Amino acid sequence: MKINQICIAGAGAIGGTLAARLATSGQRVNVLARGRTLAALREEGITLDDLEGRHHAMVNASDKAEELGPQDLILVCTKAPALATMLRQIQPLLHEQTIVIPVVNGMPWWYFQGIEGRFAGERIVAADPDGELARLLPAHHLIGAVVFITASREGPAHVRSGNPHLMIMGEINHQLSERLEAVRELIANAGIEARATDNIRDQLWTKIIANLTSNPLSVVTGATLEQLYSHPDLSPLVRQMLDEILQTAAAYGARIRFDPQTIMEMGTGMGAVRTSMLQDYDNHQPLELATIGDAVVELASRAGFAMPITRHVLALARFLASQRATNNTLNNH
Repeated sequence: MKINQICIAGAGAIGGTLAARLATSGQRVNVLARGRTLAALREEGITLDDLEGRHHAMVNASDKAEELGPQDLILVCTKAPALATMLRQIQPLLHEQTIVIPVVNGMPWWYFQGIEGRFAGERIVAADPDGELARLLPAHHLIGAVVFITASREGPAHVRSGNPHLMIMGEINHQLSERLEAVRELIANAGIEARATDNIRDQLWTKIIANLTSNPLSVVTGATLEQLYSHPDLSPLVRQMLDEILQTAAAYGARIRFDPQTIMEMGTGMGAVRTSMLQDYDNHQPLELATIGDAVVELASRAGFAMPITRHVLALARFLASQRATNNTLNNH
């Protein structure tokens, strides 16, 4: 399968990393962006500083999908609260064979699509409250992905990443396919470790564990990953949340490769990294609590688990976010 037209929909830290890597590998990359980011991309191109040095390339950027035309591969790189808006925006980019890979944190709306079993075809309300995401993007377009890229924006078109890049992809029906291998090869040729899997949901749970045990609590405490997983005042709480999430994952047949202690050690090893949710909180942006946290609690409830510790931490993070939003509103009047 030949992939000629590639679009990065959303040019934040992760989208910028992927755009820079793909463009410097010789691919013609289209970027759907807006505002200052769009202006910077058009004028300066995209710049990435990572472990291998500086990567810079020009890309074809627009805020109008119609100008970019039909795409063979679309990497949707947006925060979960903006996902519906982005999926509406990319409609002109789709043709029958277009592959769409949502690069989004948390539990995906398509989790119960493409598989058989007692929950087949059901909807996770927290991830897709009114079913709009499923309507906007038919399942045959989808390849699931779990992306382990830690990055931050240095400017509108400048991204910095201090950890190795890893992207794991899989068909949502758990089949290995020609198109999956074509995408894996494309990503690998861009200098990103790329793996194809025949069970993307196992990999999703691994990332969800990392996100849910760290992101909401980082908002509550302001702690880095290293502190969350190793500080004596925080790590016992993280471990309790981890146990709750592992119990839920097991109820849905997920096979987690790592034991709890190893997960804690891996989190500590990430160093003094501020989570993406803490960065969003600091920047007065909406938090991805629904897909990272509420969706897992919803699945736990279906399986008969309460997840009390996780619920409390999510409630604290939501309270802080709502207080900040209220203060912002008051300060703007």
